[in-house]
Amino acid sequence: MSKFFLYLFMLLPVIVPAQKKTGFAIEERPEKKQWDILYNGRLLTSYCYYDSSRKPVLFPVNTVDGITVTRSFPFQIIPGERTDHPHHTGIWLNYESVNGLDFWNNSTAIAANRRHLYGTIVHQGISDIQVSGAASSFTASAAWIRPDRKVLLNERTRFHFTVKENTLVIDRVTALTATDTVVLFKDAKDGLLAIRVASELEMPSKEKSNYIDDKGNVTAVPPSAADVSGMYVSSEGLKGDSVWGTKGAWAMLTGKKEGKDITIGIIDHPGNTGYPSYWHARGYGLFAANPLGRKIFSKGTEELNFSLKPGESVTFRYRIIIHSGSILTEKEMNKAASDFKKTQ
Repeated sequence: MSKFFLYLFMLLPVIVPAQKKTGFAIEERPEKKQWDILYNGRLLTSYCYYDSSRKPVLFPVNTVDGITVTRSFPFQIIPGERTDHPHHTGIWLNYESVNGLDFWNNSTAIAANRRHLYGTIVHQGISDIQVSGAASSFTASAAWIRPDRKVLLNERTRFHFTVKENTLVIDRVTALTATDTVVLFKDAKDGLLAIRVASELEMPSKEKSNYIDDKGNVTAVPPSAADVSGMYVSSEGLKGDSVWGTKGAWAMLTGKKEGKDITIGIIDHPGNTGYPSYWHARGYGLFAANPLGRKIFSKGTEELNFSLKPGESVTFRYRIIIHSGSILTEKEMNKAASDFKKTQ
């Protein structure tokens, strides 16, 4: 090759095959008010602090192979999907009665003349981001505020994400600290950690149901669609509707979506107040652990009105398992609960 052609060859751009992104990545998207958590370049979930949600949430939540397990409404409209309970968004943590304010049911659907009855959780910031191939984590700060902007609680939540084969594990460790006043979590039905699942993962129901909250608001839930396939199972061996209002170290919801078996598991931690939790597991797709509401679930035999003194803190730890490709067995869930029990 002549020197001239060798020179031209050296000027040609070097084409390198694109490298496939592997492992975890956390990317900020301030224009959308969210942080994306990705694995191998695919979205697992986003930490969202939309003004309309009245609380930070993880939304959407996807399996490792890309199947969305959370309901899209109200952030996205999917034909045929239920549009009840607009405050049921992704995965979240809040409570129905905190110093008399309802944090759970707050949403943009609340009329202006009733907003003084509701509290809001306001995102403050993200810190201590750690990313590796096998895991990622970050700390989110938030404030639980009254309608007059007075802060009742400061929240610090550590989110930790791991992936093993077709299983996504989300650990949420939330510390709530009272500011300068006593904070009372009055015994109530709605709380504390929850996920609202996609319609395919609801339990089949042929009946229309009406649900009434403590303020007299009625929400009508229509019969489920034909392709629903969900089934609850608890650590106590209960199944289906029988899981609602019972205690257990864990509960799981199984079903099928996009041709694959899906398991969503929530594990309580022995260090949590109110352990083992009562399960607020509704057939229409609300799946929640409520350790602070005892009276309604126990039919009046128990009651817990939990309070924090000024400056006092409480920590709640939960493990959420999102698995695709098979239905997890009770033995596998017991093993997962045993492993989680060892964490601090």
